[in-house]
Amino acid sequence: MVELIPSPDSILQILQRTGAFLEGHFVYPNGKHSPHYFQMPLAFRYYDTARVLAVALSRKFRLDRDISSRLPKVSVVSPSSGGIPVAFGVRDALSAEQIYWAEQEKGKRMFRQYVNQGEVNPCIIVDDIIRSGHAIEETAELVKTLGAEVIGCGAIVRFTSAPEEINGVPIKALVEFDAHFYEEGDECRDCKQGAPVEHVRF
Repeated sequence: MVELIPSPDSILQILQRTGAFLEGHFVYPNGKHSPHYFQMPLAFRYYDTARVLAVALSRKFRLDRDISSRLPKVSVVSPSSGGIPVAFGVRDALSAEQIYWAEQEKGKRMFRQYVNQGEVNPCIIVDDIIRSGHAIEETAELVKTLGAEVIGCGAIVRFTSAPEEINGVPIKALVEFDAHFYEEGDECRDCKQGAPVEHVRF
């Protein structure tokens, strides 16, 4: 029997198989150590994998009556370049009318010039991974300044340390991941065991 929405374990297996989820001893740019590392674009290199992930996330939105009742007059919005493949996949699966993606300019999140002219439909904000929630929160504020309503939020993976909702809108995720971060030294088990370190960009 085909799963309409694959289980979190099934999603993690997909991410591991594509190299998008790695286990080891990683050091992030902020100096934190972690036994886990996600690089979601590795999963979205493959059309079939990207389709499975995007359709699964779109089905979570379709189960929300408030969202499904407004289709197709909906915008799918990505907070950054990493979420663009997710946004296009979800837009396609929902047959939503519009798609937008935000970019950072002078430390501020915004759409490209002239892109937001005209009516912006009620928005679903999607990303590949939500670590802290800052990007999706900033994007929700951007959408709000344009006079549009945020009716949905979601990601392939949400760290459990991130917010569960944005402005009262629950975040839907295929995987709720309990990420662990440590300072170098006594806190980090891998450091104490002398495990090789791999530095990652983000």
